[in-house]
Amino acid sequence: MSNPIADPLVEGVDSDASSALVRIAATAEGVVEVVLNRPERKNAFDAALIAALHEAFLTLHGSEHVRVVFIRGAGETFCAGADLDWMRAAADYSEAENRDDAMQMAKMFKALWDIPALTVAAVEGGAYGGGAGLAAACDLAIATKDAKFSFSEVRLGLVAATISPYVVAAIGPRQARALFATGRVFDAAHAERIGLVTEVVEDRNAMADACERIAGQIMVCAPGAVAASKALVNDVAGREIDHGLMEDTAKRIARARVGDEGQEGVRAFLEKRKPSWAQ
Repeated sequence: MSNPIADPLVEGVDSDASSALVRIAATAEGVVEVVLNRPERKNAFDAALIAALHEAFLTLHGSEHVRVVFIRGAGETFCAGADLDWMRAAADYSEAENRDDAMQMAKMFKALWDIPALTVAAVEGGAYGGGAGLAAACDLAIATKDAKFSFSEVRLGLVAATISPYVVAAIGPRQARALFATGRVFDAAHAERIGLVTEVVEDRNAMADACERIAGQIMVCAPGAVAASKALVNDVAGREIDHGLMEDTAKRIARARVGDEGQEGVRAFLEKRKPSWAQ
């Protein structure tokens, strides 16, 4: 596969979604990179960055060409959590104003969670508070071995509220309680043990290799089937295995078998050729 960053922009990604705060690059194969671009503030969240990310993630919902999305931070830190100036301003907000402000972040995380393509957080440096939440909201998270994580909201008298659905889904309630309640800093190895991170790599060069490997793996997978598989996990997680769930899953595989991708995939396998989506 060609270099996933150096190729021309893929048709279908809205370039208007790129801003000074969020950079978007994409390849002809459908590999997209979304970069938080506030390195001078360690890519910390403020209202403007949250809005730019929200727009970028929504743009990726509608592009048929997108196969995998990598989330990165510019500079040495993935995301330092909340910007101090933003926090100072919020301290003077009313409860209603704070609720509206928090809803913008909640919507941004949901837009990331709902991207149909595979999403991968590439964590270097620190991922604190909402930055660790970004890692949890992605399908995969890769971290360099020196990366650090923390849900430090309790140290400020706050709670990790808007990111909690994604963190609990990634690491489970017991681990979430322990980390939310203590606010302690932990390393990439611990993040991998509890499921916040899916792979730890040596350094930035190894990160690039891992991202290219994942991009290559996703190219042999049918885009519609990837989106349907993500939706399947969301819909069956935590449900009782009863007749209703068995019927639902049977309908899903039946629909896939008669669909365009299912027909093409099986025919390609029987004919010993690559399916149309394989690169």
